[in-house]
Amino acid sequence: MTEDKKTLIIEGKEVEFTDEPNLLEVIRKAGMNVPTFCYRPDLTSFGACRMCVVEVEYPNGRRMINSSCTMPPEAGIKVFLNTAKTRRIRKTVLELLLANHDRKCLTCERSGNCELQQYAEEYGIKDIRFPDKELKDYLPVDESSYALVRDSNKCILCGACVRACSEFQGHSVLGFANRGSKTLVQPMNGRPLAEVDCVNCGQCAAVCPTGALTIKNDTDFVWDEITNPQKTVVVQMAPATRVALGEMFGLEPGENTIGLMNAALRKIGFNYVFDTNFSADLTIMEEATEFLERLKSGQNLPLFTSCCPAWIRYMETQHPDMLHHLSSCKSPMSMLSPLLVDLVPKNFNIDRDNLVVVAVMPCTAKKYECKRPELSTNGRPDTDYVITTQELGKMIKTAGIDFKALTPEPNDSPFGEYTGAGTIFGASGGVAEAAARTAYALVTGEELPSADIKEMRGTSDRSKTVELDIKGTKVVVRVVSTLIEAEKAIQEIKRGEANFQLLEVMACPGGCINGGGQPRSCDDSSIKGKRAEGLYKEDRELPLRKSHENPSIKKLYAEYLGKPGSHKSHELLHTTYSDKQTGSYKDV
Repeated sequence: MTEDKKTLIIEGKEVEFTDEPNLLEVIRKAGMNVPTFCYRPDLTSFGACRMCVVEVEYPNGRRMINSSCTMPPEAGIKVFLNTAKTRRIRKTVLELLLANHDRKCLTCERSGNCELQQYAEEYGIKDIRFPDKELKDYLPVDESSYALVRDSNKCILCGACVRACSEFQGHSVLGFANRGSKTLVQPMNGRPLAEVDCVNCGQCAAVCPTGALTIKNDTDFVWDEITNPQKTVVVQMAPATRVALGEMFGLEPGENTIGLMNAALRKIGFNYVFDTNFSADLTIMEEATEFLERLKSGQNLPLFTSCCPAWIRYMETQHPDMLHHLSSCKSPMSMLSPLLVDLVPKNFNIDRDNLVVVAVMPCTAKKYECKRPELSTNGRPDTDYVITTQELGKMIKTAGIDFKALTPEPNDSPFGEYTGAGTIFGASGGVAEAAARTAYALVTGEELPSADIKEMRGTSDRSKTVELDIKGTKVVVRVVSTLIEAEKAIQEIKRGEANFQLLEVMACPGGCINGGGQPRSCDDSSIKGKRAEGLYKEDRELPLRKSHENPSIKKLYAEYLGKPGSHKSHELLHTTYSDKQTGSYKDV
């Protein structure tokens, strides 16, 4: 062993390590693994669950039990993963957790996708030596949120949700309360999620290893609408869903399944299948126009993008004094829905009362967004239901559809045609890149020499600043994912230090591809990059890559909206925001 090559021995195999933060990552690098509940690569190590214990032999012959997620790798040590001691410790940990756990597994939302259930089976836990949780100790289930369900009876106190809320969003909605056997994870003072400043991002549920935090399931409502012969049910799908849904059926992360999705949605019973990518192109036409107007006037800069409902909620509750910076554009979902409500009944001879609009989104916060009164017509939400990628996957399985055996199908017109710019909305930096492609054309009357602005891309770097030259006009763009990074940008603005004119914010790390409603990816940080690459691959392969080139968008303006920023556009495609600093979650 030389000084510039550090190695250790894992189960008799020599393994080289470099800058891995802990022994667990070295073990995984070597193609092996140990169980863990509390460790997530994108969060700080916590060492709470003790499931990842390994036996370590040091060069002096001393042997010790260590948690691999908190131990730095050391040269020369020997690591044993499955000794009698480590297995005994893990089985005892599992027994203790199960003794204090609500074990109604068959009816749990996470049944079949629960790490506690998985490890109990793998370690052969048949009997539990400790007393069961008594019925009198059961806590009420918090179903107050539009987006999430919190069940403390299934919490194993791993702290992953607490760290996700703090380290991703800087928000600390969830925290530990009480001591000893009375310890709980809950919002401040035990209040329901509906009464705290939760932004509904769902990252807590994404890292939860059990059913303590789950997505609120709305599929029963959607099934009821589909099976009602009086109803015409239309559906739209967000860009990020197409590169993640396949994971629920054994396909690789990033594989574009949009054709299979179209076919599956029709087999489920949806009458018309549209694509949110269409309205992503529409969003760019409106937002790029709005940005250029602000740039010309010098007012209300920097412009904040407004596609992320968790970000909107954050601004309304934490920085209502800066709401004028937000773009007035609705999100792509909330742009397409009022168009469907207005035009589908006319074009397809359908009674509005019998039209149901469903959106498939990667995002739990979209469930909150569709309930906002600003996004309704005559008191009825423009988007009736939002289901997540996970929920759609479950509906496909419930319908008995062999997803991989389907023949790909196109989506329906006129709201199915889109460009590559609409596709990349799903990745952090995608909205800004798409806007830049069109803004350049609007200002110069020419097309960008290359549609690719790769400096804005990347799922690992959560803050990027890019300077663009639009024929002599310098525009600085800040791209951030996670609200903790957004808060840093806000403080720069308040201190008068900001040098950017456009701020793109996505609350989830890496953007919508890593939304709280996507198939779980918290154990593998590379999945975000694979999903993003799937979107950029479709962008490269589409014949049109800029929103202003979309023929259906041109036709919509020519025959219906007039032009970007017109009175009709503002009526259907723009919205307002309000100070919710003293209001409650339900006060949307």
